[in-house]
Amino acid sequence: MISSANLNYGKRLAGFNRGRDVAKTVLYTGHRFSGFVQGESVEILFQYGLFLAKIVTVVVAIIVIAALIINLSQRKRQRGELRVTNLSEQHKEMQEDLAVALLDGPQQKLWHKEQKKKAKLEAKAAKAKAKQGNATPSGKPRVWVIDFKGSMDAHEVASLREEVTAVLTVATPQDEVVVRLESPGGVVHGYGLASSQLQRIRDKQIPLTVAVDKVAASGGYMMACVANKIVAAPFAILGSIGVVAQIPNLHRFLKNKDIDIELHTAGQYKRTLTLLGENTEEGRQKFREDLNETHHLFKAFVKEMRPTLDIDAVATGEHWYGVQAQEKGLVDEVGTSDELLLNLMKDREVMSVSYKQRKKMMDRFTGSAAESADRLLLRWWQRGQKPLM
Repeated sequence: MISSANLNYGKRLAGFNRGRDVAKTVLYTGHRFSGFVQGESVEILFQYGLFLAKIVTVVVAIIVIAALIINLSQRKRQRGELRVTNLSEQHKEMQEDLAVALLDGPQQKLWHKEQKKKAKLEAKAAKAKAKQGNATPSGKPRVWVIDFKGSMDAHEVASLREEVTAVLTVATPQDEVVVRLESPGGVVHGYGLASSQLQRIRDKQIPLTVAVDKVAASGGYMMACVANKIVAAPFAILGSIGVVAQIPNLHRFLKNKDIDIELHTAGQYKRTLTLLGENTEEGRQKFREDLNETHHLFKAFVKEMRPTLDIDAVATGEHWYGVQAQEKGLVDEVGTSDELLLNLMKDREVMSVSYKQRKKMMDRFTGSAAESADRLLLRWWQRGQKPLM
């Protein structure tokens, strides 16, 4: 016979066992749920990463395709663009605008009506000539204006040669070419080529005038002297017919740091002066001989272009202002390019020609940096070569 105490103990034991089983079940279910949640998180991250990879792939593909299309379109285009501006018409419009501004309200209305009638009559006359096959350009001789603002490396000669070629295709000996020149000089070969481009104009028997408002020194004057006539502003800087070259040498510094530099050449004077190696007196002498030879060629070129010039008196590397340069025979007239062109507009049609090269994005950044360096060098040159006012 089972006592009530034993019965109660058995019940309690059975309840305890059931509770333990329930706890095990809950714990097991919790582990399973936790594992499920972790698995879902990994899956979501994996899907998100895959989605991002697809987006990046699509964006890169679009960029590559767009770049190819742009590249192909640029290849089909010309390397640059030739721009022709009628300076005579611009000046005429400016005069008319100022004249109209001085009129009162009713007079301005009347003036505009008259201009509309005049424009209609001119259009009808031009249309009638075109139908009859008598459409001819203006009978006035033309003045072709080219602007050249040179840097140290004279890379602007790439545009200059295109502008000269364009002008020579239409200009006649009755026309004239005016080059508005500004340059402190630079590398010999660059300005030698620029001078040769201007020589092409003279070879075609087309009168060439160079106008200098600010500076045409050294290589800049090499270009200017090609002209049949040089016009300079009163305080423009001209001359500096000389050659200069300098190079730092770090040999002693490197030697103190126990750094050796080996330089191997084939040819006795393949390298005269070096930046890192040890320079010899023989190399220095040869370098000076080369400078003197370049100076001799410079002097001979200027003398050939301006035979009446006392070349030995002006080829000292010195520079002069416009009035002084005229006394030395370096220029023919003293005046600004504005006065020159306004006088030519009285009986000639003045046209400006410029060639703008298309630049890549990287070239725009590097070009801006190069222009900043050129301006800095020009500022240093001006400070060292002329007094400040």
